[in-house]
Amino acid sequence: MMMKKKFAALGIAVVLATVSLAGCGSNNGNSNATNAPSNSAPAAEETKTPDAGTETTKLTGDFEIQYFVGGYGDKWWKKVIADFQAANPELKIKESAGPKINDQNRPRWIGGNPPDFVYIDGPVLNDRQMVEDGQLEDLTEWLKEAKNVDGDLITDILAQPAQQFDGKVYNIPLVLNSWGVFWNKALFKEKGWAEPTDFPSFIEISDKIKADGVTPFIHTGKYPYYINGSILYPAIVSANNNDYTILQDMAANKVEAFESPAVLTALNKIVELRDKGFIDKASIQINHTDSQMLFLQNKDAFIPNGLWLPNEMAKDVPAGFDFGFIPSVTQEAGGKVVANTSTATVAIAKNGKNKEAAKAFLQFIFSKEQASQWAELSGAPSNIKGDISASNAPSFVKDAAKYLTDPNTIVIPTITYNADVDKAMMDATDALTISSITPEEWVKRVTDAVKKASK
Repeated sequence: MMMKKKFAALGIAVVLATVSLAGCGSNNGNSNATNAPSNSAPAAEETKTPDAGTETTKLTGDFEIQYFVGGYGDKWWKKVIADFQAANPELKIKESAGPKINDQNRPRWIGGNPPDFVYIDGPVLNDRQMVEDGQLEDLTEWLKEAKNVDGDLITDILAQPAQQFDGKVYNIPLVLNSWGVFWNKALFKEKGWAEPTDFPSFIEISDKIKADGVTPFIHTGKYPYYINGSILYPAIVSANNNDYTILQDMAANKVEAFESPAVLTALNKIVELRDKGFIDKASIQINHTDSQMLFLQNKDAFIPNGLWLPNEMAKDVPAGFDFGFIPSVTQEAGGKVVANTSTATVAIAKNGKNKEAAKAFLQFIFSKEQASQWAELSGAPSNIKGDISASNAPSFVKDAAKYLTDPNTIVIPTITYNADVDKAMMDATDALTISSITPEEWVKRVTDAVKKASK
């Protein structure tokens, strides 16, 4: 993974620099959940399968696609499914979609009767847990030679490679984002506040912000993965000599990784923010929308979030608001910026009934045309490398691209933690921000969850 770090950074930046993020509201769209598919098996009328090259099998039978409708909306899904249907008129495509689809289809996944194809995003679904539960198809060998409909090897056009689970691939990143910290450039210019470049400057600026009567920092207490992704994990990497493999060891449930001095160093930076009174008390159990509204109202100067934020809140962004962005603020003076990337992935159900159609759909969506359509219709970066010549990207995207193309930036590949351990980390961070526990108690809580999950 270390060898791929620079490649990932360049790929991400190419995509980011071409994207104009227009908005990606939260949990919008209506539920279109369908009934379970019939048991009719797919019939192939040609001998060639979609395993290699651009020619595909004539697809028939039922093919069900599950996708969560959240911050990225469903316009792209509607369009790409319609395009795929037009290319395969004898295929009977069923959509299981909506903001609650993951909950609605959970009994089917548990019962071994899942949809054929799944977009892993939103609540409930966790790719690592799905792999551990044997719910996803092993794509390792297929992906080595799989080409998209343009004839390009899929592995060659991915900005970030697929995550591996014990050396195997089960899902492929479709969306690519970076966690980080946002502020309002217009407000900072008006107040004469310098923009942060590292932790010392972040603390210094926050002191001035607080003195001016504005709360420096708000986060989404109800969903602590925002502060973990934007603050804690980059801080751990910085404290670990810029080596992100400590996070991969944490994801592999290695207790010693959680007990590393780097973890305590990172946790103590959150404690410093807390003890200096920089964290808005409203953060306790506040949801993402409410915390983002307070930020947009300039009640809070900084917010940890992902690059989807401007899109998600597009309808509520005040005139003149100018998003500033940096992937991390926890590095020491002169230290490297750490970009913690995030993705939403796609996969094929191991117990799916039409795997041929599912593979063909993968080949269809991982094309440059669909990457462009994804950016236009979802307002978010695609994981497919694109042309860097576009110049109309908003300033915060250009800021992100600037950091991600910098060879000094440490780019963390997407890492998924065990679901129970992830929850333990989120709950412990939430408790830490309100002085309920110490950093040492954070480690104890989480390692207890690690040990339990490893049994």
